[in-house]
Amino acid sequence: MAASRSIPNTLTIAGSDPSGGAGIQADLKTLSALGTYATSVITALTAQNTRGVNGVHPVPAAFIAAQLETLLDDIAIDAVKIGMVASREVAEVIREALGTRRPGWIVLDPVMVAKSGDILVNDAGIAAVRECLVPLADLITPNLPEAAVLLGCPVPEDRAGMEALAPGLRALGAGAVLLKGGHLHGEHCPDLLIEGGALHWVEGARIATGNLHGTGCTLSSAITARLALGDAPRDAVAAAKAWLSRALEESHQLDVGQGHGPVHHFHAAW
Repeated sequence: MAASRSIPNTLTIAGSDPSGGAGIQADLKTLSALGTYATSVITALTAQNTRGVNGVHPVPAAFIAAQLETLLDDIAIDAVKIGMVASREVAEVIREALGTRRPGWIVLDPVMVAKSGDILVNDAGIAAVRECLVPLADLITPNLPEAAVLLGCPVPEDRAGMEALAPGLRALGAGAVLLKGGHLHGEHCPDLLIEGGALHWVEGARIATGNLHGTGCTLSSAITARLALGDAPRDAVAAAKAWLSRALEESHQLDVGQGHGPVHHFHAAW
């Protein structure tokens, strides 16, 4: 499914983050930093900074549909990343648009649980993501609380618990699942790639930094970029995780906000 052009076109469907560390802004930075031409469809406006979210203004589903139709009528998209979707109407709009003009790859980051542990999406929204978007995706990238929400089970506390979720996650219908292990305790952040009947551990050290704003958005976008550039899923995940680790390590160069700062998306350039 490699792109047919030297610089592939990518798309992010997500909400806006004025602070630039997460959401559409983090996605655009990541997709660009990794060598793709990034486009976007905005699903929500937010009032937020590095310390938290103070307000959310959803974009009407009809206008999300108009954004998608207008964009896809003109630009051939090689890979798309889908971020937070809070309603069935929006999920159905995205499913219809991408089902009609399916890109080479669809990556879904099922954003449902904040770092504080708060559930961001109501039961109807969770059901819409599970039923409309997960089966559409070639790869989904839930963290441990999000996987637990999708399956209605307790949050895993170790590697064995992560492996135990594999059959249930596979049964949701996505092509593959990257179960992110960052919520585990310890010096390591192991992720579990569930692809077909195989389980692959993707190892990584825990980076000592408080600049964690937007790491989930950034990782899923990095995977999307690598897929658009021609990587197989296992290679895309490994390359994206290594790139994110470096972005975390270099985040100390930035001085952004008074809360959880962003990663350094352009660490390879400046």
